[in-house]
Amino acid sequence: MTGGLLGLRSGSYGSLQHLQNGAFHPQPQFVGRKPSKMLPSGSREKERLLPYLFRFLSRRRVGMLILVGFAFLVFLSGFSTVSKDAPESNSVSITQHIHHINPYDNGESDQDLPFFLPRIEVKHKDNVDYIPSTVTESGENNAHRPPLPPSTSAVAAVVGYTPPLHHPCENFAFPPPPPPDRKRIGPRPCPVCYLPVEQAIASIPSSSSPSPLLKQLNYVHEENPIKTEPHGGSEFGGYPSLKQRNDSFDIKESMTVHCGFVTGSKPGHHTGFDIDEADLKELEQPHEVIVASAIFGNYDIIQQPRNVSEAARKNVPFYMFIDEETEAYMRNSSVLDSSKRVGLWRIILVHNIPYTDARRNGKIPKLLLHRIFPNVRFSIWIDGKLQLLVDPYQVLERFLWRQNASLAISRHYRRFDVFEEAEANKAAGKYDNVSIDYQIEFYKNEGLTPYSEAKLPITSDVPEGCVIVKEHIPITNLFTCLWFNEVDRFTSRDQLSFAIVRDKITSQVDWNISMFLDCERRNFVYQAYHRDLLEHMAPPPPVVHPPPRDVVIPGNRQGAVIPENVAGRTPARKNPPKRGRGERRSGSRRHRKVGPGFRDNNSI
Repeated sequence: MTGGLLGLRSGSYGSLQHLQNGAFHPQPQFVGRKPSKMLPSGSREKERLLPYLFRFLSRRRVGMLILVGFAFLVFLSGFSTVSKDAPESNSVSITQHIHHINPYDNGESDQDLPFFLPRIEVKHKDNVDYIPSTVTESGENNAHRPPLPPSTSAVAAVVGYTPPLHHPCENFAFPPPPPPDRKRIGPRPCPVCYLPVEQAIASIPSSSSPSPLLKQLNYVHEENPIKTEPHGGSEFGGYPSLKQRNDSFDIKESMTVHCGFVTGSKPGHHTGFDIDEADLKELEQPHEVIVASAIFGNYDIIQQPRNVSEAARKNVPFYMFIDEETEAYMRNSSVLDSSKRVGLWRIILVHNIPYTDARRNGKIPKLLLHRIFPNVRFSIWIDGKLQLLVDPYQVLERFLWRQNASLAISRHYRRFDVFEEAEANKAAGKYDNVSIDYQIEFYKNEGLTPYSEAKLPITSDVPEGCVIVKEHIPITNLFTCLWFNEVDRFTSRDQLSFAIVRDKITSQVDWNISMFLDCERRNFVYQAYHRDLLEHMAPPPPVVHPPPRDVVIPGNRQGAVIPENVAGRTPARKNPPKRGRGERRSGSRRHRKVGPGFRDNNSI
C-alpha cells in the first residue's frame, strides 16, 4: 500500500511521518514565532514559556497522569448526578413505565421496564441477550424464561407429577430476539420448549393438586332471585348483595357462593344459557382433558386446531359453544350440518342466552367451565378468535404441570397496572366510560393500588385473558366463580377485575396463579381478527385487465379486424413442405389475377 494517506508514527513525541513519492519525509516541526519587541514583558515571558510547556505536556507519563485525573473527576461528577436523580427517575418509572417483560416485543424498549425488574445475562451459543427478571423476597433473580424442570425437592411438592429423567428442556434459554422489522411491528411469539407428546402424556399427575383450606365448594340455587341493590348483577348470576359478595372472599373449608346458573335444576337446564338434553349428557361425561371455546353474536370465524396428536384426537374433545345467531350463519354458509361437528370442534348450541352483550355471554363458558363440565379434570380455554397450534398435552405439561400450578394465564403484553388498563379501555371505547370509572373507584376504595415493587413476586395485575389453563379443584373453581361475579356485577372487561379477586384470595391462603409471558402464549395460539374487523377491512384491489382492442393488420385480407391479443402473437413457424422444380412459391411477387367470380364477399 502506497500513497499520501499511509503514515508511520515515529519519534519520542509521536510525530507522524508521511510516505511521499516512495520515501518517508518527516513532517516539518512547529517553529515558534520570535517574540516581538513591542510586546509587554509579561507577554514575552508567556511566549517563551509556551514551547517549554508544550514539550512538558507532550511527555507520555505526564500526559497520562493528567488524563487519568481528568477522567476521575468526570466519573465523580457523573456519579453524584446519578445518585441525586435516582429516586425521582425511579418514581417516574413506576407510574409511567409499567410495561411488559417481553424480549420479543419490538414495540417496546428495555428502557421502559420498571426499575425494580432488573436484567440478567442469558448466554445462548455465541450471543448474549439481556432478559428482564424479577427479584423474590429473598433477593434471588428469576429470569422470565421457561424454567428448568423441578428439582428433587420441588418434585415432591408436585403431587403425582413425574418429570422424565433427562428433561429435554433443562438447558433451554431464550435465543436473541429477531431483528426489528418495520413491516412487522408489535409483539411476536417467542420460542417455548415442549416435551414430546408421549412424554407429556406420561407426565400427567396421578392425583389432584391440593386445594389450600377450601375442600368443598357449593353453589347458590334460587328459583326467583330478587334484585335488592342497584349494582347487583343479573338474574343469571342471582343478584348477590354486597354482603354476600364480601362473605364469598372469606375462605373456609366448606363454602357456598354465587356462581351463575342460579335457577333451574342443573346448569344448562332452565337457567338461562340452556343446552339441549342430548348435549348435556355429552358434557356430563368424564374426561381427563378438554379444550373449549365459544362464538356468540356471530362475532368470530371458527378456527381449526393444528398439530394435534392422534392421542389427543382420540381422547381430548374440543367443544365450541355457539348461540342461535351464529348457528344460523354457519348453516346458511354450509359450515355446519346435522353431524354437529366442524372439523375437530363438537358444536354445542346454547338457547336463551342471558345477556344482550355477546362478549359478556362469552364469559359464562370461559369462567364457569367447571359448572358446565362437572366431571373434567383439566381444561384449556381459548377465545373464539384463536387457533390452537400445539398439542393440548404439551400445553398442559409446559404451563401447568411443570410449573407446579393449578391455574395459568398469560399477562398482558404491554400493561401491568389496572388503572392504566382502565384508561386504555376508555380510550379505545371498549365499554361505557362511566361504568369503568365506577368499577375502578369501587376497587380503589377496597384497597386496590397501582402495581408496584411491593407486589413482587407477582409480575402483573393485568392478564391477557384469552387463554386459561386450569385444573378443576375447589380453589381454582372458587377463583373463577368470584371472577365471574365481578364481571356480572360491573363491566364485562375481565382484565379490570382479575387482580382484586386474586389478591383477596391469596391474602388468606397459600395459592397463586402462574402468569407466563404473552409471547409464550402467542407461540401456541394464533390470534385472528374478529369477523366485524374482517368485514370492514378494505379488500385488495382487483386486478383489472383492459378489454382487448381491435387492431387493423396492414396487408390482411381486405383490412380484416383482428383482436389485439391475437394480433400481437407471433405464430410458430412450421417447416414448409418440399417442392419440386416446377412448383411456384405461394409468396412469389407475381400478382394473382382475380376474376369477377372470385371476389370475396367481405370486399362489399
